[in-house]
Amino acid sequence: MEFYEGLIKNTEFFTTAELAEKLKMNVQVITRKVQAGEIEAFKIGKDWRIPEQSVYMWLQKHSNKTLLTANPKKDKKTIKQTDSKQITPEFTDRKYLLEYILAQFKPHKDYSEKEVNMIISRYNKDTDSIRHQFLTERMMDNINGKYRRSATYCLSD
Repeated sequence: MEFYEGLIKNTEFFTTAELAEKLKMNVQVITRKVQAGEIEAFKIGKDWRIPEQSVYMWLQKHSNKTLLTANPKKDKKTIKQTDSKQITPEFTDRKYLLEYILAQFKPHKDYSEKEVNMIISRYNKDTDSIRHQFLTERMMDNINGKYRRSATYCLSD
């Protein structure tokens, strides 16, 4: 029971209208995807509740799946914005997913490595790689063992 209480307590749920607004999509499109089972959701009464993990899994399924689990040191296909003048679609997809996770961290708040791992693990099991990518892309800073969203990094619109 404690596991489920912690899971629900740490999970944000969206309605179809909230998710449609967040993703800049039509609410009917989101509703059809939920009804078809493309996006996992719970029906409570006549309303749907969509856990943020389902949204992330659906987004990851419809982008390049391997980009967030790739190890930047081993995978030569990992692309950094500074490596080329032209930003490839793979970089854009990976950046979007990284920024989605990064948005879960409050600005100007320090996080322990354990707290960072807990937030990342909601979206990806490879917490070490994601944490490393946050630092490599200068999305986060690590100062004296504490992690913080970088004050100089601006999330894309």
